[in-house]
Amino acid sequence: MGELLADQTTLQLGGPADRFLTHSDPTTWPDLARCVRSEQVTPFVLGGGSNTLADDTGYPGTVIRMATLGIALHPIDDDHMEVVAQAGESLSSLVAFTVAEGLSGIEYLGGIPGTTGAAPVQNTGAYGQQIADTLTRVTAYDWRLGHTVELQPQECGFGYRTSTFKNYPGRWTILEIALRLTRSTFAAPIGYRHLADALAVHLGARPPLAEAAQAVLADRQHRGLALPTTGPDSRQAGSVFLNPPVTPAQAAAIRTARGPVHRTPDGTLRASAGWLLEHSGFHPGCQVGPGVYCSTGRTLTLTARNGATAASFNYALRMLADSVLAAHQIQLRPEPVRTAPMAPVKRPQLLAPPAVGHRPPRLDWSRSSSLGEAKGIVLASPSRGVERQRHAELVDSLHDAVDQAADDG
Repeated sequence: MGELLADQTTLQLGGPADRFLTHSDPTTWPDLARCVRSEQVTPFVLGGGSNTLADDTGYPGTVIRMATLGIALHPIDDDHMEVVAQAGESLSSLVAFTVAEGLSGIEYLGGIPGTTGAAPVQNTGAYGQQIADTLTRVTAYDWRLGHTVELQPQECGFGYRTSTFKNYPGRWTILEIALRLTRSTFAAPIGYRHLADALAVHLGARPPLAEAAQAVLADRQHRGLALPTTGPDSRQAGSVFLNPPVTPAQAAAIRTARGPVHRTPDGTLRASAGWLLEHSGFHPGCQVGPGVYCSTGRTLTLTARNGATAASFNYALRMLADSVLAAHQIQLRPEPVRTAPMAPVKRPQLLAPPAVGHRPPRLDWSRSSSLGEAKGIVLASPSRGVERQRHAELVDSLHDAVDQAADDG
């Protein structure tokens, strides 16, 4: 059996990859890319696996885990420093490093799971900062062109938790990023009330850099945003829905109900996905699918427990989104990345979510995929027949369980 993707993701779900490579030496990337590029299925690139939902049947191609490490500093002028980080560095480690070096610009991104290479894909952000604010260059491998390219921020299509990399999955693999940070002993101005209260300062204040970074970690822990290593909430992928865009009328109605609405830098009004879920009948700790629960700390985080599969997790996502749509006429967009083979492999047809109160369609999970992130050691591809059959039997059992859950509901 090949490497189980369940062992490489924080949800601990997913079947075997046909081939699994770990890339840890940047100098070996050309050889690895040359080897993999000849395959019919585009490789799936995995970072920390903290925002990834792997399919029960695994991945019918090569999965590359980015494990390159290294951070370099290059002075720009008296006030600024260029920071170059390899894709496999954890984002939290990069934040801690820059804070220790007295560099401001990403101090509010501490505690976010995942790798540096994944940050531009999601345009990772928190507390008013996003990676695009300080990004100056992305070095990536273009699988279509067959060589490494350097992309400027304006070429990356950054938006709220999105980018060109996210919109065109499989086109590029990020190898390293460069940031322009400011030399400062003070953090960027605080724009979030609860963080200001935690530091006993007013909005707009600039607390000491290290204190601000530590307050972020404490606030994430307090609000259930940290990834626990043990307990019922340890198997998770963080927030499962993006905060959805809303119309001015919808925003007014939510505010009237004392719900939170904020405006993103592009001017879009967005509601809180967590608030919408809680006002659609869900609450922390409730079961939303076979083996799938809202976390004990927050409704917006789903956790996998005994009996959970990728299929049941997707069932829960559809059910939650349908419930919010029915209650508020607002569409939620899932955040976890799913593995899906790219052309020339034919993708499965996407089906519309089931209506609330109706049983979801029986999807062919044996053909759909789910996931997202290399000194490349090539492993022999195992025989797939027996394991595929076993997974098919498990998926059939799951559909029976899902049907029973729908009947019971």
